Amino acid sequence: MLEDKPKEKTSRFPEKENFFETISNFFHNMFAISQGTDVKGTLETIKRDIVFRGRSIWILIASIFIASIGLNQDSTAVVIGAMLISPLMGPILGMGLSVGTNDWETLKKAFKFFLISVAISIITSTIYFLITPLKDINSELFARTQPTLLDVLVGIFGGIAGIVAISGKEKWNVIPGVAIATALMPPLCTAGYGLATMQMSFFLGALYLFFINSVFISLSTFIVVKYLRFPLMNYVNPQKERKIRMYIIIFVIIVILPSASIFWNVIKESQFNYRVKKFTDDNLKKYKSEIIYTNINYSDTLSNIDIYLADEIFTDAQIRDFQEKLPLYGLSKKSSGITVTDSTALVFHQEKTNIDTLVNKIDNLGEAIQNKLRVGILEDIYKKQEN
Repeated sequence: MLEDKPKEKTSRFPEKENFFETISNFFHNMFAISQGTDVKGTLETIKRDIVFRGRSIWILIASIFIASIGLNQDSTAVVIGAMLISPLMGPILGMGLSVGTNDWETLKKAFKFFLISVAISIITSTIYFLITPLKDINSELFARTQPTLLDVLVGIFGGIAGIVAISGKEKWNVIPGVAIATALMPPLCTAGYGLATMQMSFFLGALYLFFINSVFISLSTFIVVKYLRFPLMNYVNPQKERKIRMYIIIFVIIVILPSASIFWNVIKESQFNYRVKKFTDDNLKKYKSEIIYTNINYSDTLSNIDIYLADEIFTDAQIRDFQEKLPLYGLSKKSSGITVTDSTALVFHQEKTNIDTLVNKIDNLGEAIQNKLRVGILEDIYKKQEN
């Protein structure tokens, strides 16, 4: 008597399963980065670029001078050119790589040359701004003192692009692009400007931005290295291995804790600015033609919104009404939802005398420019007549 063979389980919807499997394989093949990883080449490349000595030092000094001149002249093109030749990325990628591979010696070397490169950059830019006669604040300098959430995101994705490109067998030359996008050079030059002109807000703000970019580039490098399963450094002595692992953990905690605090503050400030914009759009849009300037200063405890008007258009009762609406936008502790600041001071500057003074200054400046142009034209005509 023949025994009945157990029936194989079959799916009721084989076509559907095959379809999803095909789609899954398609996306896996499209986005996989583990295939073709050149571990040995990546380690050699990053470790080589960590060291600052000889030519790399002079390239760094030259690029800092170029970037400082570009910032001084408010020239974006010159600043971009300086970032293209800057060798600053090496130690930053090296720190992320060494933490990901448990390599204490490389971490020490990367951190040492990172500090050296930062010191050389700040000293060089300080010297430039001490000797240059042009010390006016411009948009390029001012933009490097106020980190935003976008700077954090640029650091993260810039770091991902850098390490993914370096780790492949096909070497993509994206490091110059990453250096431009993450803008490592300008903050260091701005820090030098702050020291040279004794403006500590510029110095600290610029270092703040540079620190954010550096940490998140290193963090992205660490994440990609762990994802690609780079081999960990092996130590003959297990006790030494545990000790080194502890050193690396302590180093990471020291770096990550302030970075997390910075990241959270940047998010809160971005949220505050968004809420202020929503408040002004909802309540002051019809007065837009009368608003000359809006100055926003964020703080955890007391934030300020200063609105400068062209005329006296609001009564005291209207101003009180605007101030009472602030909690509705999460701009005060009185708000029912999540708040980003304890309280916000809303001040309207609508003194007509101040506006008249400002207009007179603008008129005087316009006359000075016209006179300068007139003199220049007359000199040009005179020279042509002489020839």
